[in-house]
Amino acid sequence: MTESVITSLVFVVALGIAAQWLAWRLKIPAIILLMALGLLVGPALGWVQPVAEFGTFLPALIALSVAIILFEGGMSLRLHEYKEAGVDVTRLVTLGLPITWGMSSSAAHWIGGLSWPVALIFGAITVVTGPTVIIPLLKHARLKRRPAALLKWEGIVNDPIGALLAVLVFEYFVTRESGGFASDVVVTLLLVLALAGLLGAAVGYGLGWMFRRGHVPEYLKSPLMLASVLAVYVVANHIHTEAGLMAVTVAGVVLANQSLRSIDELRRFKEYITIILVSVLFIILAAKLEVATLAYLDWRSAALLAMVIFVVRPVAVYLATIGTGIDWRERLLIAWIAPRGIVAASVAGLFGPALAAAGYMDGKQLLPLVFCLIALTVVLHGASLGPLARWLGLAAGQQGGLLIVGASGWSTDLAKALRQAGVNVVVNDDNWGQLRAARMEGLPVYYGSLLSEHVEQGYELNEVSQLLAVSPNDAYNALVCTRFGPEMGRNNVFQLPYGEQEERRKMTKSMRGHVAFGDEWDFNNLMRLHYRGWQIRRTTLSEDFNFEQFKAQLPEQSLLMVLITPKKQMKLFPEVDEATIKEGSVIISYQPESEAKGTDSPH
Repeated sequence: MTESVITSLVFVVALGIAAQWLAWRLKIPAIILLMALGLLVGPALGWVQPVAEFGTFLPALIALSVAIILFEGGMSLRLHEYKEAGVDVTRLVTLGLPITWGMSSSAAHWIGGLSWPVALIFGAITVVTGPTVIIPLLKHARLKRRPAALLKWEGIVNDPIGALLAVLVFEYFVTRESGGFASDVVVTLLLVLALAGLLGAAVGYGLGWMFRRGHVPEYLKSPLMLASVLAVYVVANHIHTEAGLMAVTVAGVVLANQSLRSIDELRRFKEYITIILVSVLFIILAAKLEVATLAYLDWRSAALLAMVIFVVRPVAVYLATIGTGIDWRERLLIAWIAPRGIVAASVAGLFGPALAAAGYMDGKQLLPLVFCLIALTVVLHGASLGPLARWLGLAAGQQGGLLIVGASGWSTDLAKALRQAGVNVVVNDDNWGQLRAARMEGLPVYYGSLLSEHVEQGYELNEVSQLLAVSPNDAYNALVCTRFGPEMGRNNVFQLPYGEQEERRKMTKSMRGHVAFGDEWDFNNLMRLHYRGWQIRRTTLSEDFNFEQFKAQLPEQSLLMVLITPKKQMKLFPEVDEATIKEGSVIISYQPESEAKGTDSPH
């Protein structure tokens, strides 16, 4: 029995990570692929049967995983983002949530034919747009900072509130005594949220205080943080069922906004764990579905789901944001995007059978209704978020661009050639005078240090996916590559080679980017050639002028710098596999003045 559980769990983990990788390769939202694979290995093939294989361990696995995921979501909330979109976020939570609950509950009763207790719990579940779905979709769609902040803050804050609201409504109808609905549900909700919030804030601040004062060694910070998350979740749940979700969310927000020196490492640790948990939970969620439960649904159920997706959400967002001055494009995007995730499924799975056991037989419809809502919103919103954001002009710009760190004569010429070849390029320097030539050429520039807090708080970097550090300071180049390597990918950050220095003065390879152009092309050599009149040249390959012919006519001392494929993908030499260079590619090279005079090659 134990061996079977281990095999199933390992299979699900491996399948989930494989799905994440495949989604990255295919450039599709991973959530969609995870749901599809869960349905395939569960109801379709029967390879994974979560209830039978994991038994009573399954609810605990889901509950603790959700707590960790919500904590990680809280750590991703930055207060400077709230200051930028605070009014709209506040309205979406304080007004949008009750409007959504009221409209969804009414639709569930009058359209779906559910009794009021079941309808009110269904309405509470529909207010959640949790981080298990929102955050992966935002990473895939690469939205601009403000709309991404609106969706992220709303989803992460609403998730625990919706779950707790569903618990209180259930308790009111199943174990109610004397007293009104408002006093039993609303007042208790506010009280529990306050207590859980205070507990979470205390734990988050306490962790930050210990980390700042050096009371915890570096190797214990992440384990202590994880243990504290689980502990605060359990303690808060003893205060009230599902109060732990609010406590861990607040703990994450408070910890992440204390300007800790190790916060990037802590966030990265939590992100790795969350990716595994989200992958596992979505496959288990889909595999757990019993096809027989779909028999409880009918045309009224379909009408209810359509009402929630196409009417309730847009109307709630519109009413909640009246008078806020929100841009109509942001309002339209937010009105459409509201995917539901793990929290909605776990709450429905908990209360559906319990409602039926308490005499509300239509409670059997709750789980299939919510699962269908999750599946529909994940597919519809996951597939449409990117295209809709680009159509509305809310995407972060053309992907595949290059950020050139260090403005000089030759690097500005390189940026100009890349721009003319159709590559999105930004030139950065912390010296305004050095950016003058780039500004005169009309190139996008960013003035300031990439290691400053301003970059993290106010500059859009989603429009670039590769970085080339070419400043005269080798150590600064290495630090920039180290800083952005985890975000862009280690294979996408490059720097010039170190100059003629002793090995003992060079940083280790793990703290540097990939070497661009070759070991001998350091900053001093490139600038020396620039002063001797060398020029950047752009050459387009064709059927009559292939790469071998291009190399044959290239001066022997010339430098190959960048390859731009026909699909506008950019690769830096010497990382290019020359055998893959095709017709229609563009080669950016650095050539002596006598060989580079005139316009770009007509080929």
